[in-house]
Amino acid sequence: MSNHVDEETLEPTLQNVLDQTSLKWIFVGGKGGVGKTTTSCSLAIQLSKVRSQVLIISTDPAHNLSDAFRQKFTKTPTRVNGFDNLHAMEVDPNPDMSELETMEGMEDGGFLAEISSSIPGIDEAMSFAEVMKRVQSMDYSCIVFDTAPTGHTLRLLQFPSTLEKGLGKLMTLKDSFGGILSMASSLMSGPENEDMLTGMMDKLEKLKAIVEEVNSQFKSADLTTFVCVCIPEFLSLYETERLVQELAKFEIDCRNIVINQVIFPEEVGTSRLLQARVKMQQKYLEQFYDLYEDFHIVKMPLLEEEVRGTESLKSFSENLISPYSHTSIKDLDRHVLELEVEQLKAKLHDAESRLAHYC
Repeated sequence: MSNHVDEETLEPTLQNVLDQTSLKWIFVGGKGGVGKTTTSCSLAIQLSKVRSQVLIISTDPAHNLSDAFRQKFTKTPTRVNGFDNLHAMEVDPNPDMSELETMEGMEDGGFLAEISSSIPGIDEAMSFAEVMKRVQSMDYSCIVFDTAPTGHTLRLLQFPSTLEKGLGKLMTLKDSFGGILSMASSLMSGPENEDMLTGMMDKLEKLKAIVEEVNSQFKSADLTTFVCVCIPEFLSLYETERLVQELAKFEIDCRNIVINQVIFPEEVGTSRLLQARVKMQQKYLEQFYDLYEDFHIVKMPLLEEEVRGTESLKSFSENLISPYSHTSIKDLDRHVLELEVEQLKAKLHDAESRLAHYC
């Protein structure tokens, strides 16, 4: 849980994220199909208003940034059309071994490749480390991660720790057997092979330093936060609770929840289906408010059309900083009851008219 708990009722917006100028890493995640990409794009758009340079990165194997902005993105940061300071990139969370093989020893059959294969998750972690190294060398004041569904996201957040431990094992191996390895290298291929081993270990030490820095930054509430995205349904509520608990274990700050696809009562009209959905959503919204009273909870509306394209995203993003509706949760049931009363009155009037006709 976050340390940033206000004694008063917390604002139902993400203004706190915009106001915290120290934030560098912002993760947006949740269950599949709840609107993570729309939320992350909307947040990145709002951040671009208050930050000098913003980068949004998709780490979901099924990339959606290109579809959301209606613009093609690749693993190289590309400026988003209509913005001067917002860039986007889509990276493959699975290891790109062609890039990692440029390191001595990582080629097929190389010493490091053999050792790293014995450390679970090290290949994916090293791929992630390469992305982080590339991103850190760029001049971005804030980076938003549009993550894959919950399970993949938790693994992504484990990568720095996984790699840190893995590289630590390699360093220990070097310290324990360095003399033997150097002697063997010298005997087999002369000083050239020994120099290669030394160079490889130097690169690993530099990579380990970067990973340690990233890991410490992820655990700093001043630098990193996680925005949970969900919808007002049982499975999403359950998954959000699991995600929040796991983030607490990882010591990652989390104090904002965005609830998408909310049906607001004033838009129900006479639809019995929408009335039923509003009553169902009310139950889960109340549970969200009970469970996360020390969180900023933002309700985003269910719209008639998909939110796609820069202009649609700009408009939708305003709901993150200015509540879409001020109707309270307690008013929802009352509004539904009023609609039901109106329908009963209409039916009664119709029955009276038909009765009068027969009489």
